[in-house]
Amino acid sequence: MKKVLTLGFIFLGATLIFAQQTPPLSQSARSTATQPVDVGNKFCPVSGRPIGVMGPGVQEIYNGKIYHLCCGGCVSTFESDPGKYSKIADDEIAAKNK
Repeated sequence: MKKVLTLGFIFLGATLIFAQQTPPLSQSARSTATQPVDVGNKFCPVSGRPIGVMGPGVQEIYNGKIYHLCCGGCVSTFESDPGKYSKIADDEIAAKNK
C-alpha cells in the first residue's frame, strides 16, 4: 500500500511540475491555432472551373486551410492528392497577389 501511495505522490508531483512549465495559450492564440484559414481561391483546383458555377461549391480543409471546390464531384479527387491540389489553389492566390 505504501508503494502505491508513494508512486501516486510522485506522479502527482511530476504532473504539477509539468503543468507549471507549460504556459497556457491565450484565448486568441487558442482560437487561431484551431481555426482553419480560408485560402479564398476563386477557381476549383481540381477542375479549373470558377467556384459557384456548379452550385454553391464545397469546402475541403487541408493543413489548416480551407480550399474551395466547384462541386462535390471534385472532393474525392482532391482527397486523393491534397498536396497537389492545394498547391494549385495556393499558386492561384499567389499569382493574384502579385
